[in-house]
Order: sequence, then structure tokens, then C-alpha cells
Amino acid sequence: EKAIAANETEVTLDGTTFQLTRSGKNYSITAELDQISYTRGVSPMGEAFEEALKDALASDNAFGTFSFENVEYRLVKLSNGTSCEVYAVSGETLSMLYTRYTFDHYDANVTLTEDERVAALLTVGTDETGFTAGDRSYTVANDGEFVVVKDAEGREIGEFTVFSIRRYSGQDTIEYALKKEISAKIDEMNDSDSREMQFVYPIAAQDEVTGEIQLDENGDVIKSDAELTITRTDTGVYNVNCDQITYLIDKFAAPTAAHILGTDGDGFDVFARIMYGGRVSLMVGFVVVIIETILGVIMGGLAGFYGKWVDMIIMRLVDIFYCIPSLPILIILGVLMDFMRKDAYFRLVVLMATLGILGWASVARLVRGQILSLREQEFMVAAEATGLKVRTRIFKHLIPNVMPQLIVTATMGMGGVILTESTLSFLGLGVKHPLATWGTMINSVSSQTAIAEYPHIWIPVGLLICLTVVAFNFVGDGLRDAYDPRSKK
Repeated sequence: EKAIAANETEVTLDGTTFQLTRSGKNYSITAELDQISYTRGVSPMGEAFEEALKDALASDNAFGTFSFENVEYRLVKLSNGTSCEVYAVSGETLSMLYTRYTFDHYDANVTLTEDERVAALLTVGTDETGFTAGDRSYTVANDGEFVVVKDAEGREIGEFTVFSIRRYSGQDTIEYALKKEISAKIDEMNDSDSREMQFVYPIAAQDEVTGEIQLDENGDVIKSDAELTITRTDTGVYNVNCDQITYLIDKFAAPTAAHILGTDGDGFDVFARIMYGGRVSLMVGFVVVIIETILGVIMGGLAGFYGKWVDMIIMRLVDIFYCIPSLPILIILGVLMDFMRKDAYFRLVVLMATLGILGWASVARLVRGQILSLREQEFMVAAEATGLKVRTRIFKHLIPNVMPQLIVTATMGMGGVILTESTLSFLGLGVKHPLATWGTMINSVSSQTAIAEYPHIWIPVGLLICLTVVAFNFVGDGLRDAYDPRSKK
């Protein structure tokens, strides 16, 4: 700005001279062409190199090549026409290797590294009979097929061939003997001009259920005969397919001697899933009731014993939990876990924890009411007079006297928890398939057609849910009568 205000035509800053050219009301600023900058990581080459570079630029050989200290440099002109880049020519290096040959190993446990393959391929077709890669030496013998031989032991490792046999995935994991058998069969197909051929070859046996490769007691792969089919395509490619064993899943089968209650839509035995699902549903009931009881006893015991502001705070917290809409929260959690794609066991844990945390308020109110009446009794006055600690008075004298009412409440609440879990799982918001609960089993036939056509799936489960809930209610009524004889009147 100062140079323009002074009507100067050039300005120098930090050793660089800039030319100022006016065009109307605008100015163009250009720098001298002999400025040299180095790319990141390249140290300055010194004044001698820069002088040699400037001489090359000023000579007729500009934008060509020049030498400095036995190193050849190449000048590349940039698109702006006033700058160039300088590259040091470091010599030729092997970038990639193109070949029609593929390498087949004789033994899958003895292989060549990528560097050794490149060295072997560079040796093939030359007068060389061996090569060295790393610290190992090899020899190459050409007898129609190029065989690489390990020089130290004379053991044949594999051969180079123009006949490539690979898996669909591109992996070279087919054993050499099978490759040779396929090659021989393809030669027979070409001789007979056929487009398809079958042959039997022993391949690794797979477990009928898991599909895993079977091993014997020594850890070796067990092989069984399988029929392979070679098909020639119009493009000259040969596809090799192995017949797969197809297992028929007996879906929605009616009750038989093998399956007492039939099978469901996945071919699972309904009777077995009912027994397993009952374990899960009962576990949910017991865990939820235990969580509710522990939280309710602690909070209700503190509120009833201390009273005053402690009672007020805990009771307001109880009121808040009474106002929380449990079902919408459970629905939101179910949708959230669907979005996060959590597995069935994680969903089960979250479901139990949520039901337990949302259900402790009623237990806390019951315990509080009982302790309010018990703490004024004579035995509590005596316990206080003897100097017992507060913790001992609450958990050794008050809580045991509340246990009969807690047992009755917990027992009668078990049925409600089981119904809640079954309802959520039936709606697809609780435990997910394939983990079996009574709710998920009914969900498997939730459509109108399935309910009408497969009653053997949902009727036994529904009856068991009803019987279980009724049974826990009867037990609760019996315990209440046993602990409180006045209720019989």
C-alpha cells in the first residue's frame, strides 16, 4: 500500500522483490522468477545447487534436466507458465509385476511370501536357475511346468502354471490334489467337447447342525465323498459347484410323538421352548420382585422410622414414581433398544431393572405405614432405652415384623410382573426372539391366520400364563390368611 501510494513500480519484502503493474484503477503484483522454495521434509540444497538450478533455467535446456553432484534432476513446467517443479531422479524401481502365471502350493503349510513369489516370477523365463529372497535360496526348474524347489532341503514347494483355480472369494485355499483333479477333468471336457461333468472327490465333512468342519481325535480334518459339478460358461470360465446338503425344517408341525406340542415357525419344539420360556418368565418375576422389595424396604423403612423431613422427601419421591407412566417408558425403551440393536439378553436385563425401579413405590408406602405403627410399640421403646443403634432397630426389630405383609405383597405381585413381561414380549417391546419367554412364543403366531391355524402353539402357553398367575395369587391369599387370621372372618 505504501509503494502504491508513492507511485513506485516495485517493492522488496524479506528478500523477495515484487513488481507492481497498474491496470486502470487496479494493480497486479508479481514476484521475481528466481525464488526457490523447498517442499516439506526437504532440507535446503545449498547455494551451489541453487546456482546450478538457475543456470539450467536460464539456459536453452530450461524445463528439461540437469545434473548436480552425479544426481540427475528433472524440471517440470507448471500450468502457470512462470514456475516449475524440480524432482530428483532416483532410478528405476519395481512397481508392479504383470504375469499370466499363478502359483500353486503343494503343501498348505509350506508357502512363499509375496517377495519370494516376485523373485521367482522374475527368474522364470530367464537363464537363471535360482533366486534368493531374504535369507533363503531357491532353485527354479522348467520341465513344462515351473517348479520352485527349496535349495536347502531340495523339497518341492509348488509350481507356476497358467491354469488358475481359485474360490469365488478369490482365496487360494483349495488343496493342490483337488486342483489337479479339476484340471484333469477340464481336459477331459475339452477333449469330448462337453459343457458339464460330475465327479466324486473327498472334501472336508461339516457338522449337520453348526456347519463347522469336523475333526478327528488327532485334530485332523475328517473327509467325506461329495459330488462336484464342473460347468463351462460361454466366456470360457469353468464353475465348480459342490452339492450342498439341504435340511428340511419341519415348521408349524402338528403334535406328534416326537414333538408333543408340535413345532413353531422356526421348527423349534414348542414343548421344549415352553419349559425354557417358563424359566425365563419366572426369573423375570422373581428378580423384579426382589428389586422392588429391596428398594421399597430401604426407602419405606427410612421414611417410617425418621419421619419429619426425611418422611416428606421420600413420600414426595414415591408420589413422583406413582405418576410416572410405566407403559410408555417401557415402550420407549423397547424402541430405543431396537434402534441400538441390542441382543435379547441385554434387553432382558434392562426390562427387569426397569420394572423393578418403577415398581418399588407401593412397597415403600406399605413398609412406611407398618413402621409408623410399630415404632411406638413397647418393644421399640425398650430397644431404644437399651441404646441399640438405629440400623439394628430398623433391620432387626422393625423389618422382621413387616415381613409377613411383604411376603404376601411380593407373592401377589409376581403374577402381575409375569403378565407385564408377557404383554411387552407379545407386543415385540420386551425380550426378543430367539430367546424364549412365554410372551415371545405367543408373538410368533400374532397374525390372525397363524392364531387360527396353529392353536397348538399359543393355547398351551396362554394356559400356563393363566395358571401361573392364578397360582401365585392363591399362594398370596394363603399366606395372607396364615399371617393374619382375622382376614378369614
